[in-house]
Amino acid sequence: MNVLAFLIPISVTLGLAGLVAFVWALRSGQYEDPAGDQARALSSDRDDRPGP
Repeated sequence: MNVLAFLIPISVTLGLAGLVAFVWALRSGQYEDPAGDQARALSSDRDDRPGP
């Protein structure tokens, strides 16, 4: 039972950190161009070979 005293606050802290990171990503415009992302993902113009 003593281990729960450590695990519960750690899990709540990690959950809050994930929520803060998600809200930061939303506010900084990470999801603003879904049409452009789709076009880049489906484009065959990409060269996947390693550079010289």
